[in-house]
Amino acid sequence: MSETTLTISSKNYSSWSMRGWLLCRMAGLEFLERPVDIDESARRELLLLSPSVLVPRLNHNTVSVWDTLAIAEYLAEIKPKAGLLPKDVAARAHCRAVSGEMHSGFHNLRSALPMNIKARHERFKVFAGARPDIERIKAIWTECLAAYGGPWLFGDKPTVADAMYAPVCSRFLTYAVDLEAPLAAYRDRVMDWSLVKDWIEGARAEADEIIELEVEF
Repeated sequence: MSETTLTISSKNYSSWSMRGWLLCRMAGLEFLERPVDIDESARRELLLLSPSVLVPRLNHNTVSVWDTLAIAEYLAEIKPKAGLLPKDVAARAHCRAVSGEMHSGFHNLRSALPMNIKARHERFKVFAGARPDIERIKAIWTECLAAYGGPWLFGDKPTVADAMYAPVCSRFLTYAVDLEAPLAAYRDRVMDWSLVKDWIEGARAEADEIIELEVEF
């Protein structure tokens, strides 16, 4: 059996790597991390969102899968008892929908509030174009918490959706995005999640500043 690896990039800056890593940990998969070396070639590819980087990439047995949602679906298939997706068919469809929305949308949010776990801005003027994205995310969280009773988006345990929105929780802290009390409580729960705290510890161990990578990738 070949060794299981997850190729990731910066823990401080890469929201997609964070999502893939969280999903693997949620599934209980044992894996080795393979960080992408941030040399000049990798930096250019990351900044241009080049598909040739293929990060995160999971290599498991004879399977190689990249793209965060593809990794989520693969893990849900091979680790059904991990509960990455809700049991109820309607809730499962809802979970997939809001996860897909995060995967393919919110481009203005990504540009205006780049991932940077270690940074804190007590006052930050959010670009007007990003405000509808923030309001939509708040609406998704409100709807899910009301429909499934919390404290996670789909009930009493984290699912794919929580992994997908975890980097948004970090962004909302970094840029002091104002949230109503129930949504702030959800954000804080995610940030206090043991898996997220493990990821943050790794982010804090990275070099203090990589200015060129303060963009979404």
